[in-house]
Formats: sequence, structure tokens, C-alpha cells
Amino acid sequence: MALQKSSHIFTKIAFKPLRTNLFYIVLSAYFLTIGSSNLFAQDLPKSKKSFPAKNQATKPEKPLESETELPNPTIKKIDTLKLDTVKKMKSVLEGKVKYRAKKYAKFDQKKKIITLYDGAELNYLDYELKSGIIVFDYEKNEVYAGRLKDSLGNYTQLPLFKQGANVVEPDSIRFNYKTKKALIWNSRTSQQEMNIRTDVVKKENDSVYFMKGARITTAKDLDDPEYYFFARKAKLVPGKKVVVGLTNMYIANVPTPIALPFAFFPITEKSRSGIIPPSFGQNNTRGYALQNGGYYFALSDKYDLTVLGDYFTNGSYALRFESSYASKYNFNGNVNVRFENQINSERGFPDYSKSRVYNIQWSHMKDPKSNPNSRFSASVNLGSSQYFQQSINIANIGSSLNNTLNSSISYQKTFNSLPQVNLSVTANHSQNTQTKQISMTLPTLQASVDRIFPFAPKDGVKKGFIKNINLQYNLRAENQFQTTDTLFFKKEMFDKARTGMQHTIPLSTNFKVFKHFSVSTSVNYQETWYLKTIRKEFQVTSNPPVLPAGKVVTRDVNGFDAFRTYSFSNSVGTVIYGTFKFKETAKIQSIRHTITPSISHSYLPSFEKYYDTYATDASGTMARYTRFENGAFGAPSESFANNIGFSINNKFEAKVRDKDSTATAPKKIVLLNNLTFSGNYDMAADSLRWSPMRISGGTLLFKQKMNVNFAATLDPYALGDKNQRINTFNIENGGGLFRMTSANMTINYSLTSSKDDKKKNIQGARNGGREDDLFGNNAEINSPQVTDPNEEEEEEFSGFYNAEIPWDVNLAYSVTYSNITGEKKISSHSLMVSANTNLTPKWTIGVSSGYDFTNKGVTFTQIRLNRDLMSWNMNFNWSPFGQNSFWGFFIGIKAGVLSDIKYDKQQQRDQTLR
Repeated sequence: MALQKSSHIFTKIAFKPLRTNLFYIVLSAYFLTIGSSNLFAQDLPKSKKSFPAKNQATKPEKPLESETELPNPTIKKIDTLKLDTVKKMKSVLEGKVKYRAKKYAKFDQKKKIITLYDGAELNYLDYELKSGIIVFDYEKNEVYAGRLKDSLGNYTQLPLFKQGANVVEPDSIRFNYKTKKALIWNSRTSQQEMNIRTDVVKKENDSVYFMKGARITTAKDLDDPEYYFFARKAKLVPGKKVVVGLTNMYIANVPTPIALPFAFFPITEKSRSGIIPPSFGQNNTRGYALQNGGYYFALSDKYDLTVLGDYFTNGSYALRFESSYASKYNFNGNVNVRFENQINSERGFPDYSKSRVYNIQWSHMKDPKSNPNSRFSASVNLGSSQYFQQSINIANIGSSLNNTLNSSISYQKTFNSLPQVNLSVTANHSQNTQTKQISMTLPTLQASVDRIFPFAPKDGVKKGFIKNINLQYNLRAENQFQTTDTLFFKKEMFDKARTGMQHTIPLSTNFKVFKHFSVSTSVNYQETWYLKTIRKEFQVTSNPPVLPAGKVVTRDVNGFDAFRTYSFSNSVGTVIYGTFKFKETAKIQSIRHTITPSISHSYLPSFEKYYDTYATDASGTMARYTRFENGAFGAPSESFANNIGFSINNKFEAKVRDKDSTATAPKKIVLLNNLTFSGNYDMAADSLRWSPMRISGGTLLFKQKMNVNFAATLDPYALGDKNQRINTFNIENGGGLFRMTSANMTINYSLTSSKDDKKKNIQGARNGGREDDLFGNNAEINSPQVTDPNEEEEEEFSGFYNAEIPWDVNLAYSVTYSNITGEKKISSHSLMVSANTNLTPKWTIGVSSGYDFTNKGVTFTQIRLNRDLMSWNMNFNWSPFGQNSFWGFFIGIKAGVLSDIKYDKQQQRDQTLR
């Protein structure tokens, strides 16, 4: 008997010409796993020990380049004199084979069997085979790999084959490396997000596998999945598809009545085009509907396109085009275009109405690493003002409460010259959804030359009045449009375009006086160019029946025109510190007060030379105007201005004794982040020279979780009989030193039990709303709610219950006081709150609501319930009352490959077209 024993054998094999046996072990395991199919088999009985012939005793191992050559049981001994005349055959191996076994590696030359037992391993190139036992019968051309039983009778050391990232873990396998056929028992395989467990698999060839008793699921635990599809028979084409026969859905190993006579599961590592099945819905004013049905186009690895549509039985329909694109290390973005033809009720009924709405969203972000001197970004959200209030497909959550839509597309370029030059081109859009007014600049061109210090030394510190003299050049050109929702991008919009270009050259310097005062002074020159001005004149009618016998006509005058202005400004400021100390034993050891006062002066002469007169009526009454008053950058001022302004900023900080007894220094906290007093005095005015004084402040409390901001306006002048501002001080009119005309305070408080940042409401922000959930979460009706497969799952709660329940709370309080005309009332007063908590490891409950104290009513309210069912997700959203009332229930598989397996039911609100 030739038996090699060792506690840990690890040998490298350098095969001779006909020594190819162990190669087939690796090759056989490789063919079993093509296409990432996991194939598994029954246990194999232990093979009987075999002995070599007496005259064929095993030769001792002979080292060869730190490796060992196995004895050749198939080649007879050759006389050494004839060895040189034998032509060596070329080896079929591309690399060296390593093997290892904890107990033994046995070579039976009589039965032509090689056995690796207990912790058997084979490695060849990037292939790795591990098992309790590996048996290679090179006479039958078959390879076996199986598991072992431990002392308690439990199976251990299941076979494992690995090639790169593909892993196969069968119970046992039997493979013929000549016919390429195999039988595998209890196989496990992963195909993208799908996991497949099969009782018996027959490998017909390299690309076709037949399965019996297949369980298909997206659950991670294949031994005890929460759900699976059981197929009696199945055919697997690795990397392409799984075709099954009669299939039942099982939930917790309990069969359900959900069954299909046959099914097809596509498998691919790349995106593929395909049909998106619609969802069924119903609306009281539009009838029954098929929603979110369409087609997905996998155009490229870098971009795709999804076309979705809705159709209602009363004729309403909607189309949506969604595309995402990305280029690694360059840019990424997405585009959404939505159009809806909305019909309420039926033609002939009194509540019949028809409307068309649309919305365009585009988000683009450039990777700054691709080119640090060039940047392009886009954030577009434009369309019909009533889109989010009336949309067929958007759940009326959050977005319908937004009053503005904003867009911005910008390109910036930096030229690293001396001095540096910056160039940017921007298109901006602002839309009020209540008034339907749209303001757009298309485009805005800005160019600037960096500061130039003509008198500063090349080396050294810039110090003093002369050395700090600097100048810049700024250019700004705009093409402005003011229009309405109905005239957007129509001829009338472009007819009223306002185009202008403004050149600005500021000349400034700064220096210190008396060591503690910072002084700055500047002269600002502006030159503004327009391509269109106006002319006003009184036009007499032919036969006026009554006076004024005519009207004022404003005509556009095309052609280049320009005006030039200049102004002066100066400022003086300093910083004053004051510290009040307490006893060393006191909890508060000191309070520090920082005061930053400043005084400024601005001078703007009158440019009345740019003003003309026109008749306002037939009697000859004259009025003044300037031909530049409708320009993009405004008009030159006719009034002479000579203002003195002041500002006092205060900051309060404290040093308190640290609770940590080991701390050597007191803890620093901010009591009041800022408290600012500001005002203005106009020396050129004939009356009402003092402007209202503005007081503003803010601070952070409770470990910077609460943000408090407040402001007030104090007017020194009194009100007249008609509640107008008169040139009499309020104190002289029987009142106080100041009259509070307005005040407001906002408090935002965010508190959470988790250290992790809360997920932002990204879609809500894209729609023009908030990133938090104070206005609820934005949700698409009937849209698939798929989780990111790359997202790591949260850690499971341990124990029977969780002592620390995760939660978060957001509060927003706002109050505004108004007394401009003596009304003395609270114009707005509201409190908004949102809260979320995990009552159990899988249950999440959230609520968003608020109360309007002025109108005495509850604001928008939403209740959210979410249940994590591991492979499934279930949620319920409910807005119980108000114009935005809505409820929706969803349950579906998380994995994107089976996202169409879902149940979605909701009650849409009955929109009123306006």
C-alpha cells in the first residue's frame, strides 16, 4: 500500500507530458459552474482503500524547484539509455496545480483513483475547489466531490468552487469531463438578485441545465427564505434566462393560490430593454385607468430611457420620459419630462373641464476632478404652475404646497492668467405658482478680472493707503424675460425681452488708523448699455367725446444707448472686547462680550441729465421720465443721495466648568451668536431722514440642535391721520422712542436618537420644496418602490425587544407681527412638526402635521407606516383631510428584477382644474 499521510499536506504539482489527471478535477468543477449556476449533490460513500502492486512501491517525493512531482502510475519505467531518444509531449496545463488535504492524499494505481480526504483543496489558475472529499477516477473520466460527517452525525465541509467572484456551494457533484455532463444535488446559485436552490440538476452541456424542484427567491437565506417560487421543472441558461413550468408562490413555506402554468425570468449582468406592465387605478372624475405602463430602453451602459404612460377611460392621458446618464469621473445626471392631458368628468356635464400641464426636471453634476478649471451644472424645475397641484400621477404630498419653481444652468471657466480671469454663463428661471408670473434670464454672462494692486511690491506685505489700492473689472450682460405661464416660450414673451450690459470698475483701498480702526474707501464706476429704450408722449385722439382728449403712449426705441454713473463709499470699523469674570468656584466662570461697530458713508450724485419730460394730458401737465427706466439693470437715479449708516454687531460667549472632572480647561459655549443694530441717515433728504432701525439676531441652543432667529423693525417717526408716515418723531406724538412696525421669530429644532444623518427628501427638494419631511414625503402613485441593491442593510436589533427605540423629531415655529399702518396684528403664526420612530426592528411610523394659530386650523397632515418584510416592503400613506386628502397602500418585492410583483392601491383626490 502506498499511502501518504500528514497533518497538513500542501504540494505543488509539476506535470510531465501525460500527467493530466488532476487538471480534469479543476476542469470538471469549472464546467459545473459556468454562468454562476450553483449545483449540488448527495453524499458519496467512502471509497475502499486501494493498494499499489507489490513491484510498484511508491517512490519518495523528489523536490523540483521547491515543488514536488507526483509518481506517475501510468508510465512504465524507461531505460536511462533510451530516455534521451523519447520525444517529450507538450504539457496541456497553463499553470501549476496546488493541492492540500488534512488527513491524506491517496493514489490508487490499480483502480486508477486519486483521493483527497478531509479539508481537500485544489487550486489551478484562478480556480479553487474545496470539499471534505475529492475523488478523481481517471479510468472512468469522472470527478466526485462531497461532504463529510462529524462525530455528531452532522454534515460538514460542503464542496465549494470559486472562480473569480463566482462561488458554488453544492452538497456533492458528479461530473464526466469527457462528455461534459453532470449530476448535482441540492445546488445553490445566485443570478443577479435572484437566488436559486434546486433538489437535482442535470448539466446537459456548457450552456443548458435542467432542474427539478427549483426554489427561486430574492431572499438572502436560501435554507429558510421568507418567500419563494417553487417550480417543479426548470431550464437554466446561465447569464440569459430561467424558464420554468408549473410554478407556485410560497410564503413562509406555505403554498399560496398564486400560480402560473409557466414563467420566464430574464437573467443578465447588463441592463436589457423590456416592457413595464401598468398598474390598475380608478378616479371618481376620470374613471378607470392603467398607469405607469411603458417600455424601458437600455440604450447603453452610460445612459437609458424609460417611457411611461397613463390612460383613463374618460380620455385623460399622461406621458413621461425619464433618462439617467453617467460617465465615470466626468459627469452624471438625469432628465424627467412629463406631460398630461387632463379631463375632468364627461363632456356635457356642468363640471366638465380640460387642461394640459407639463413639467421638466433636469439635474446635472460634473465631477470637479475631471477639469478643475471648467465647471458645468444644471438644476432645472420648470413647467405649468399648477402641475403639482393637478397632476394625475404625483401623490399630492409636499410638492403641491410649493409656491415657487426655480431653475439654474451654469458654465464656469477659469483662465489661469495673471491676473486671473473668471467667466460664467448662466440661465436662471423663477416661477411663482400662485401668481403664475415667470422671470427668466437667458442667458446671463459674467466676466471678471482678479484684483490688481498697481502700487504693491511683488514681495512683502501690503500695508498702508497706497500699497492697498486695487482695482477690478466686472462685466455682466443679461437677456431678461418677464412673462406668464400661458405665454411661456411664445412670441409675446420674446417681444418683451430686456437686454443690457453693465461694466463695473471698483477702485478701493483699506488701511488702519490709530492702530485699532480699519478704514476702507472706494470709488465705483458703472457704464450700462441697452439695445432698446422707451419714449413717452401724449397722443391726441381724433374726436374725443370727453376730456382728457388723449392718452400717454409709450413706444420702444430700438438702437444702442448708454448711461454712466459713479458713486463713493467709505467705512470705519473696529472690534471691542469685554470680559466679566465670576468666582473660580462658580459654574459660569466668565462671560465675554464682543462688539463690532462700524460707520459707513455713501455718496451718489444726481444724474438728472438722463431725464426728459412729457405731457400727461391735453392741459399740458408735464412729468419727468428717463428713457432707461425699463432696462434690465434699472435706470440712473435722479435723486441726490448722501447717506450715513451705522451697524453694531454683538456676540456673547461664556466659559463654564466642564462636567468632566479630568478636563483642564473650561468649556466654551455661545450664548448669543449675533445681535445686530443697523440704521441709516439721509443727509440729502428734506424730511424723514432717519430710516427705520433694524434689529436682528440668532443663536443655537441645546447642543446646537435648536436654531433661533429673530428680527424687528423700529420706526422713529409717527403715523398721521391716514396712517401714513409723517415727519414727526413718534415720541413727540405721544408715543415711545420707536414704533415697532414689524417683527418675526423662527425656531427650528431637530432632535434624533441616532448619530447617523437622516435621509433627505431629495425628490421633494427637486420639486422645489424642502429636503426634510415637514411637508411630508414625496411619492409617486403606482411607482415601483425599489431599494438600492448596493445599499447596506441596517444592523438587526438584538434581543426580544429593543430598549432604545430610534426616533427623530423636527419642529418649525414661526410668528410674524405687522404694524406698518397701525394694524397691530399677528399676520402669521404657525407650528409644524414631523416625527418618525421605529417601534420595532421592522416597523417605522412617521407623521407630519402642524397648526395655523392665525386661521385656527390644522395644516397639511400626513401619516406614514412602513413595514420592512426583509425581501418585501410594505407601506401606507394617509393624508386624512384637506384639499390634499389621499391614501395609498403598497406591498411589493424590493429587488428590482421582480419589482413588478406588487400590490398597489390608492384613492386619488379629485383635482379641480384652475
